[in-house]
Parts: sequence; structure tokens; C-alpha cells
Amino acid sequence: MSGLRLYLSRQASSLPRYIWEQLILSLCGWVPTVLGIALRAVAYRLIMRLDGTVAIENRVRIRFAGNVRLGRGVYLDEGVYLHACPRGIDIGQNTLIMHHAELHVYNFRDLPHAGIRIGQGSLIGEYNVIRGQGGVTIGDRVYTSPLVQMVAVDHVLANPDRPFVEQGITAQGIVVEDDVWIGSGAIITDGVCVGRGSVIAAGAVVTHDVPPHTLAGGVPARPLRDLRANPLTPGDKPVYLGVAG
Repeated sequence: MSGLRLYLSRQASSLPRYIWEQLILSLCGWVPTVLGIALRAVAYRLIMRLDGTVAIENRVRIRFAGNVRLGRGVYLDEGVYLHACPRGIDIGQNTLIMHHAELHVYNFRDLPHAGIRIGQGSLIGEYNVIRGQGGVTIGDRVYTSPLVQMVAVDHVLANPDRPFVEQGITAQGIVVEDDVWIGSGAIITDGVCVGRGSVIAAGAVVTHDVPPHTLAGGVPARPLRDLRANPLTPGDKPVYLGVAG
């Protein structure tokens, strides 16, 4: 019985809410084509906040739907997974979440700054993973390429004689400012701010803040170019290869 209670606590805010959300999702979530999109644009207003017309494809999984807000013109592609938990997920208007992206707040420790906030006109690429225990804030017109990860949580490893699962976590949060492009396979770690207008090269592991208008790359990532003083050209593309849209 305790296992069932634990499961339900990870799915919705209460048992009645779980039943209601799962009923709507089960009835409407599988319907394909534009008919399903139209159906969900109406029916999902019963379980989540939709500020205007949105487009949600079939096979989108949503947990804690009452903690999700989608702005006008938001698009959720097939296979997207939103797990909102308390403090939730907020996606600004005209933002696209591409197939099999996972936005997971996972705030079961009652962390004060948990949540995922995405601005307007952004694109979250295929198979992205965004974990929001410490809070993830993504600005306007941010494009992420496939397989990007943003993980706003980390394990404490101060005592090698204790299992890491007993040493707690840190959750400082991640901020990605406006007009950033993040290349394929890049990882943004907890506590990082990526400055406005920056480019993160494909495969980079970002462990420190990136100044505005900077190309950063490598493992760990470091500044490679001031994009105001030395803009990128088409011939430079192999340096930061990673399609974002």
C-alpha cells in the first residue's frame, strides 16, 4: 500500500486529481492527426492552463497537469514528457517543444526554487532533457539542438566513505538568457548562467557562467570567441555544428 501511495504522489497532487487528469489524458491523448490536436486544445483546458490556442500532438505524457501553463501558439510534439510537480512548468507563447523532449521538475524534496520557465519564441530540440529541481529559466528565442541536457541539480560528494545517496544534493539553478543557441549534445550543469546572445558548441559541457555574446565550447567549456568583436561566418560552422531549427 505504501508503494501505491508513493506512486500516486509522483503523478498528481491528490487521488481525485490523479483520476481526473488520467481520465482526460486517456480519452484524448491518443487521438492522431489534426482532429486530435483540436480535441486536446479544448479538453486539456479542464486539467491545465492554456492561454490561447495550443497544438499538442498525440502521445504527449503529462503529470501534475494542473501545474503546467502553455502560452498561445505553443507546440508539443509527439512523445514529449512534462512532469510538472509543485512550482510547475511555464512555457511562453510560440515556443516549440520537439519530439521526445523531457521537462521534469522532480521537486519531491520541496526545494524552494524548483520549476521550469521557458520564454517566447524558443525551440527545445529533440530528445532534450531539462531537470528543474533548482529551477531552470530559459529566455526568449533560445534554440537548443537535439540531445541537449540542462540539469539543475547535483550530488554532494564530500565524503568518499559515505554513499553519495546519503550526502544530499545541491540545486542552484540554471539561467539561459535571450537569443542563445545551444549545439547538439551540449550539457549545461547546475549553477550556470549562459549570457544573452551566446552560442554553445556541440558536445560542450558547461560548468561555469558564459559571458554574453560568447562562443563557448570544449569539455569543460571555455570561451572561444567574442561574437561582437569577431562574428561567426558560414565557414566557421564546423566549430559549433548542431542544428537547432
